Amino acid sequence: MNSKKTRRILVSGEYVLCGPGERIISQGAVAVEDGRIKEVGVYEDIRQKYKDFSELRRPSGLVMPGLINAHTHAPMVLFRGMADDLPLKTWLEDHIFPAEARLNQDLIALGTELACAEMIRSGTTGFIDMYLFEETIARVTDRVGMRAWLGEGIFDFPSPSFPSGQDALRETERLSKAWEGNPRITITVDPHTPYTCNQALLEDARELASSLDLHLVIHLAETRWEIEEITRIHGCSPVEYLDSLGLLSPRLLAVHCVWLSERDMDILSERGVSIAHCPESNLKLGSGIAPVARLLKKNVRVALGTDGAASNNDLDMFGEMDTAAKLPKGLLQNPSVVSAAQVLSMATVDAALAMGRTDLGRLSPGYQADIIILDLDRPTLRPCYNCISQVVYAAKGGDVTDVMVGGDMLMIDGKLVTIDEKRLLAEVKAWRKA
Repeated sequence: MNSKKTRRILVSGEYVLCGPGERIISQGAVAVEDGRIKEVGVYEDIRQKYKDFSELRRPSGLVMPGLINAHTHAPMVLFRGMADDLPLKTWLEDHIFPAEARLNQDLIALGTELACAEMIRSGTTGFIDMYLFEETIARVTDRVGMRAWLGEGIFDFPSPSFPSGQDALRETERLSKAWEGNPRITITVDPHTPYTCNQALLEDARELASSLDLHLVIHLAETRWEIEEITRIHGCSPVEYLDSLGLLSPRLLAVHCVWLSERDMDILSERGVSIAHCPESNLKLGSGIAPVARLLKKNVRVALGTDGAASNNDLDMFGEMDTAAKLPKGLLQNPSVVSAAQVLSMATVDAALAMGRTDLGRLSPGYQADIIILDLDRPTLRPCYNCISQVVYAAKGGDVTDVMVGGDMLMIDGKLVTIDEKRLLAEVKAWRKA
């Protein structure tokens, strides 16, 4: 295989992990036709049934659903390591916002391509992004072949992209029409936070999302300072404030949700809100630890994200899964809370469901063929007793060898197909030296 386009192909490995809570097939195979999964089963049976399909065979491979990064700011890979060991408010206002003021579309394109290369290499097939110049991000992501949900950051002050929040809303509407029908790029409505958007802007964002049938994405209850500030101004928590404005619904993805009262969690559950949990970023910025175990008990859907590389400092969802599984165990001194299977679900099917997709996150007939393969013949991955445990607690992004999105190969045997990695890295190094 030397082309990314694959119409009919069998993907096989030592194991096929169909998804959290589903079967694991020893010596399994996945039949893919026209970008969707046609059948999953034992290799010998599938091979006999689909003799005319081409084949991607990995004898020591673990074939599994591609990961979905539920929250990031892709071009911020350009700020990786630029400002570390600082609290969120200082980090944003004194370092990140000034750096972002110098961004342009060329740098956004460069950062997006670098982020896509990192994500593909570490097994991420889709991501939910809130940032600036999102049309440029959409064009690069579409060319590379990843799946993405993209929203222009909306603020009640000028951003590097637009002079006002209303302009950002108009751009969101334009983007939704421009990308309508694209099989991999979906536009979302992304007011930045309850404290960087005034009430009128939040209500306008809600109305735009409703009129265009788009999902909303917002940072929510990330820091103690945010709780104190919103309570001081509005007399209630950020969750209660957004609820009073009618923003909370199953079409809202609330990012972080670190500082939540029991009442807040009940409201989120009642409204069907999904949460994007970003444990490593929350830890690095000293923001706190989201009450994930309690949220899950209240049947709140939790997806998993890395946040931007400037506050993580990588986009490796395998590392994020490991942290997400272990953190609540230590916090609650209970090794049985937030299982490996639950965390794998956060990184696959729950992220898809948060965006209303019921055809992603599993290897099942009719689902999109977003597939990754890990090489189990690594010292850190042998012996293999439990595939889900191995994925969550032992695997790293560098163990991924092959990546497929919608039936198209984006990485084959460790080589990126749709990105000229040598050229890309040379451009990043030249920019850094300039």
